[in-house]
Amino acid sequence: MSYLEQFFLIAAVHLLAVASPGPDFAIILKQSIRYDRRTAIYTSLGIATGILLHVTYSLVGIGLLIASDERLFTALKYLAAGYFCYIAWHSLRAKKPENIIEDSQVNNQQTSDNPSLKKAFFTGFLINGLNVKATLFFVSLFSVIIMPETPFAIKLSYGLYMTLATAAWFILLSCLLTQTKVRAVLQKKGYILDRVMGAVLLLLAVQLVLSDLN
Repeated sequence: MSYLEQFFLIAAVHLLAVASPGPDFAIILKQSIRYDRRTAIYTSLGIATGILLHVTYSLVGIGLLIASDERLFTALKYLAAGYFCYIAWHSLRAKKPENIIEDSQVNNQQTSDNPSLKKAFFTGFLINGLNVKATLFFVSLFSVIIMPETPFAIKLSYGLYMTLATAAWFILLSCLLTQTKVRAVLQKKGYILDRVMGAVLLLLAVQLVLSDLN
């Protein structure tokens, strides 16, 4: 398989993975509903940096070590489950807004409870960085699809592409969800989606814990 064929295969697999609903999508939806576009975009950048983390340890072999060491992998799963529960708890407590902001003010909304951009970034980073499914995905990708003899520079370029593609996808999603009309609808009914996404994250956390008991 040529490097170009490898790249297109990796790009296709990554596209399916990044576009499928999961913790990353849930947190971007939550940030877009509850806060503003800048917060969602910085969260997207955090998610992309989490991808870079997975790529890095896959390249140096740490990912394979984590996946093969039951104690390390279990510890990571419980850590991820705990963080998912923390985010889910706040989402499940979402309340129906008392005052709806006018359409012309939606994109410029700046509320006192907005998290700092640094906190938004690290929220995205932790959601992705602690995602054990992402760990398995990248370990599989770098050990099955990418040939062992592939030069390090080529592997690195694949990883950088996936990082940039992830950032582009979630930034686009953030911009779409915070469009004036979309944001206005989400302002009215978004608390319901926020609760749904909280339930999804809680189910993912439970799934992680139960998978360790089986």
